[in-house]
Formats: sequence, structure tokens, C-alpha cells
Amino acid sequence: MTINRNDPHPPLVLVFAAADPTGGAGIQADIMTLSGMGCHALTVITALTVQDTTGVEDVLAIDADFVAEQARAVLEDMPVRAFKLGVLGSADNVAAIASIIADYPHIPVVVDPVIASGRGDELASEGMLEALCELILPQATVITPNTMEARRLVASLPDGQEGGTLSDCAQHLLEAGCEYVLITGSHAQTPQVVNTLYGTGGVIRADSWERLPGSYHGSGCTLASAVAAALAHGLEMPEAVYEAQGFTWQSLAGAFRPGMGQYIPNRFFWARPGRDDEVS
Repeated sequence: MTINRNDPHPPLVLVFAAADPTGGAGIQADIMTLSGMGCHALTVITALTVQDTTGVEDVLAIDADFVAEQARAVLEDMPVRAFKLGVLGSADNVAAIASIIADYPHIPVVVDPVIASGRGDELASEGMLEALCELILPQATVITPNTMEARRLVASLPDGQEGGTLSDCAQHLLEAGCEYVLITGSHAQTPQVVNTLYGTGGVIRADSWERLPGSYHGSGCTLASAVAAALAHGLEMPEAVYEAQGFTWQSLAGAFRPGMGQYIPNRFFWARPGRDDEVS
């Protein structure tokens, strides 16, 4: 990805997400990913969490009015090139954020529909999923669910249903208003991870990546933030998605395990000693 060095400042990406004390996922992962891809992160904290690398113990949602105040303050001060949404904390927060992004229809919206932690701890209630489907998906430029999340979202649509192929799921989500759907294969039982980008005309691209061993904390956050970064740099969606996948795979390949649970992606893999690669 080529960075426009004539810009007076790095592209600004506004993130709505929860804080993760481990730095592996959540808003900390978003900041590192955006920084690693040459962007500057503006952050709106939607929730605080108690968690480690093994799982989430508790979530405290931030008051919806305070979430809105955080966002309005930076939006009135700085030119944002992309929005990235992660864990939103509550149905009230979903409604508040939907109202905010509706005022900026020219800014692309990347939605990582986080439903559960890697251990399976629930991070989105049915009420939150229904609000997401009703208020956020119609405004989404692209959503990045894994296979499980795609099926849960489809089941939460007003006319949702269980089952069906992943192509069916993508079609339902597109009909709900998303412009693009990127379904990741990280949770599929396949030799390689296959990530498929869908648009209104069907499959736009399908990319296969070596399935790395281990379990990773924050891989979905990394991918969605990397897509937002690529869009903020002005890439078209197919190229943005490919660049984001490459960044994410490299981050996972360089992951480290500081605790007793999952590995944490290394979003600054390119800065490791001994690498001769140049950042373009």
C-alpha cells in the first residue's frame, strides 16, 4: 500500500470500541493497527472490560450520552476519513452511534460485529444485535463477520432465519443495507483460511491464506481496523480488503503469547529487528 506523503497529516480514523486491558483486542488493537498502517486513530470508548488473554470477565457500558459527546467533540474539530465500529456496549450506544454516523454519510463505515470473545463470552445481547441490524447495517460500507457472526446476524434480522450457505448469509446482510460483506474463514474447519468479499453482484474476491497454528486475541479487530485504514488512504474496496488481509496475516504470523491464554497479534511486525522490508 502506497502512503501519500503529501498529506499534511496521517488519515484520521474514528473508532468506536471497548477498552481491553491486555492490549490484544478492542480499542487498543485498533490504535496499533491504524498506527501500523500509517493512520492516526481518534477513539470513542464505548465500554470498559475486565479481561485477560483467556477471556472476558465483565463489561461496563459507557453512558450513551457520554459516548455521543466523545464523538461529537472530535468530529467537530478534525476531518475523519473512516469510521470503525467494534464492541458498542449497549443498545442505547448502538442508537447513539447510528445517529452520529448518519450525519456523515460521505465517510465509509467499517463494522466488526463482535458477538463473543474467543472463549465464547457474550459481548452483544440479542437486543444489541437487533439494534445493530436495524440501525447500523443500513449505513455500513462493509461488515467483517466470521462465519459464526454472519449466521447470528442473519438470525437477528427482522426476517432472519437459521441455516443456509454463507453466500445466503451474505445476501441477507446485503439486503439489510450493507454495501459490502467480508465473511472471514477463521472459524471454518478448512485447511486454509478463505475470506470472501461479497457485493450486490455476488462474490467480488475470495482470498486464501495459510491457516496459522494457535488462537489469537484480536484478529477480527485487526482486520476491520486495517480495512478502515486502507479505505482512509483512498483505496477502493477490493484492494483495501486485500491489503488489510495481508497486514492481518503478517500480524498473526508474528504474534506472541505474553499470558496463559491466546496469542496477541504483533501489529508492528514490520519493525522487528532483522527485517529488511521497507514500509511503503
